[in-house]
Amino acid sequence: MAAAAATSCKLAQIADLPARLVHNKVIVDGAINGRKIGIMLDTGSTITVIPRPAALRLGLNPQKTAGVRMFGIGGETDVESATVDEFKIGQATAKGRRMTVAGEHEFGDDIAVILGEDFFHAFDVEFDLAHNAVRLFKPKDCEGVSLAYWATNGAGEVGIETVDDARPMIVLTVQINGKPARALLDSGAVTSVIDRPEAERLGAPTAAAGGAAGTGTGLGPRTIEWRFVPLESFTIGDETIRDTTIQVADISKGLTYVPPGSLAPKKVEGTTAMLLGADFLRAHRMLVAHSQQKIYFTYAGGPVFAK
Repeated sequence: MAAAAATSCKLAQIADLPARLVHNKVIVDGAINGRKIGIMLDTGSTITVIPRPAALRLGLNPQKTAGVRMFGIGGETDVESATVDEFKIGQATAKGRRMTVAGEHEFGDDIAVILGEDFFHAFDVEFDLAHNAVRLFKPKDCEGVSLAYWATNGAGEVGIETVDDARPMIVLTVQINGKPARALLDSGAVTSVIDRPEAERLGAPTAAAGGAAGTGTGLGPRTIEWRFVPLESFTIGDETIRDTTIQVADISKGLTYVPPGSLAPKKVEGTTAMLLGADFLRAHRMLVAHSQQKIYFTYAGGPVFAK
C-alpha cells in the first residue's frame, strides 16, 4: 500500500488520551459529576457501561431497563441505566447523558466506566501503550493508503469483519497451531485467552495439561477458572509467535440463553474462539482502522502473551 505521507490522505487527530496500564488494564482519567474516576478502555464491550457497584458508590440512581439483556464473562447480568449530569473524558464533556449500568463486581483501580466499542468504532483508534497514549483519528481520502504513519519499515496488516453499528465488535481471523480461528480484539481483557472448547478443537492443551491455575470475573455474576498452557504457534498477519504460553478458560460458559417460546438454548451472537487482550496490545503499536476495515501493527517489544 502507498504511504500516507505520499498521497492526499489526511489523518486528522481528534484526541490524544494519556493512558496507563494498571494491573494490565488500559485506563484513562475522567470524571462523573465532578468526581475523578478511572475509565477502562474496553474494545471487547459492545456498549459503554458503569459497573453497578461504581454507580452506587458515585451516588447515581440506577433504574431497571426493560427488554434488554446483557451477557459477559461470567454469564448474564441485570441491566439498568442512570442519568449522569456530567461525564468527562480527556478534554471532552457530555452533559445529561443516560448511561447503562450493569455488572456485579468492582473492577478495582478506581474504575467507574467501561468505555466500549460503541464509542470507539466511530474513529480509527491507535494503541501506543509504550508511549502511554491512545489516539483517535478521522481519516479523509485514505482509501488504499497505509495508516501506520509511524512505521517507516512497514507494518503488519490484518482485516477485520464488518462492524455492526448495533453491536460493534472488532473481530479478526488469526491462526492457532496453524488453524484459523476468530479472535475478538478486547482491550478490556487483561490477558489474551482461548476458549476451552475451541482450544480442544485447535489442538491446544486444556485443563488436564496442568499449569498455574486461577479464577477471574467479568460482567456476569459467576467466576471462571483459567490456567496457562503451552501453545505451539500463534499467527496474526505476517507475525508468528512460536512455543509460547497462553491462558485457556471457559469464556463462553454462561453465554447461552433460551429465547422466548423456545426450549433450546441459543449461543450469544458474536462468540469467538479467542480474546486478544491488553498483553498483546502492550507488546505492539496498533491502529484499528475502522475506516478501512483493517488493523495495522508493529512489534514494540516484550512478551506477546502474559506469563
